Amino acid sequence: MNKTPNKSASPKTAKIAANPAGEKLQKILARAGFGSRREVEKLIEAGLVKVNNRVATLGERALPTDTIKVKDQPVKETRLAKQSTQVILYNKPEGQVCSRKDEKGRDTVFAHLPRIINSRWVSIGRLDLNTSGLLMFTNNGELANRMMHPSYEIEREYSVRIFGEVTDEMIKTLKKGVKLEDGWAKFDKVEHLKLQEEDSVNQWFRVVLKEGKNREVRRIWESQGVQVSRLIRTRYGEFSLPRTLRRGKVETLTWKQVNQLLKSVGLPLDPRPDLTPKAAPDYSKSTSNNKRSNPAGSLRGRPSSSPYKGRQRGENQ
Repeated sequence: MNKTPNKSASPKTAKIAANPAGEKLQKILARAGFGSRREVEKLIEAGLVKVNNRVATLGERALPTDTIKVKDQPVKETRLAKQSTQVILYNKPEGQVCSRKDEKGRDTVFAHLPRIINSRWVSIGRLDLNTSGLLMFTNNGELANRMMHPSYEIEREYSVRIFGEVTDEMIKTLKKGVKLEDGWAKFDKVEHLKLQEEDSVNQWFRVVLKEGKNREVRRIWESQGVQVSRLIRTRYGEFSLPRTLRRGKVETLTWKQVNQLLKSVGLPLDPRPDLTPKAAPDYSKSTSNNKRSNPAGSLRGRPSSSPYKGRQRGENQ
């Protein structure tokens, strides 16, 4: 008896299913530094990725022998090859945007990062124009994707200066959750910092949350009728902003720290640098004047009595 053919399966789907060999295209390009998996998927959906001169489809796989183009530019084999994961910490000043190019001509964080060969830096999360503090960048798009994904519940910690009265009842509400225009949001921790005069109209708080929605920290506070006058990210996951890292400078994570990060999100560990053809460069030596560079010592380290060291003129909002 003849079986009725499955008419619901499109030719594209059938082609992908018939060639299960290789690795998913979005994973390959994310690893090559073209962005997180989500960003690469958008490139594929927009028809900007080709495999062997044919427009690729979402979910398609590719082999090492395939020719891949992004925006009609061939991707070099050296870039497609698996590279050692590199991660840098950056102390973002206020006034910089987290886009590669800004239509208004504003300064971008990417303009201050060291050059990376056969790849590009991918931002792990973002900070808005008026927020300063810790940003992390990597050449591993899959690592960036997992670090940002809500399912991994990576903690983000901020020091926040609030203008207005903050009551105990308000803090309970912030921990319980508030309704924003894009859904519910809350702080997992709220701690009052005794850094101001008793009669000061500004109060400092340390808050922790596990999401990274646009301007989420500011919007949560503003829902209670108070204003955020200063916002500094002091920690992302296990890594705190090093006290010695000056604003606008970077610090390189060691191989052990990178593997700690990979392990925390379930990714394969990198081999020891002396077992790879070329060790990852230490960008801190050429881009930072710090005499002491020790991000490992800042892991889950308790911040200093001030939420921000080395204040400079004009940084208050």
